[in-house]
Amino acid sequence: MVTTARDLTTSPDQDLDLDLARRVAGAVPDPELPMLTLADLGVLRGVEIDTEHRTLTATLTPTYSGCPAMAEMRAEVDRRLRAAGFADVRIRTVLDPPWTTDWITPAARRTLAEHGIAPPGSAPRAPSGPVPLVLFTRRPSLPCPRCGSTDTEETSRFSGAACKALWRCRACREPFEHVKEI
Repeated sequence: MVTTARDLTTSPDQDLDLDLARRVAGAVPDPELPMLTLADLGVLRGVEIDTEHRTLTATLTPTYSGCPAMAEMRAEVDRRLRAAGFADVRIRTVLDPPWTTDWITPAARRTLAEHGIAPPGSAPRAPSGPVPLVLFTRRPSLPCPRCGSTDTEETSRFSGAACKALWRCRACREPFEHVKEI
């Protein structure tokens, strides 16, 4: 059974329509991490209904401004909202405030680890005074999501997506990806 939106001009309870829209948009899987939804990642920033103009706007913030998966995310959110009965759908991309790994839900962090991907730690905070120049930083160790060992090494700063790095565990000898802190 497909759930559809009621006519926004006659709906006595428009909050239910908004709730439906949020659930539909939030359930869209991330193209690069399909075990997570856009809501899990914090990429879905909001859903609003303009009852006067009968439009629905979903707001997305990409993980970084050049994210190649944005076109696919926008298209899939649009497709699913229209399939749920929303006729006039707008997808808005917002870069400010910029996305941060702090927006990833705790459940999504657990899901990443369950799928062999090391979740990010807390995002670095901007200093309140002069900004120190750091030419290159590497994380000293990262717990292996498979065996838990911290005897790990980064083998490539980039992996299947620019937001992930490739690591290897020296204990279990398995490679794994790490979502970088942003």
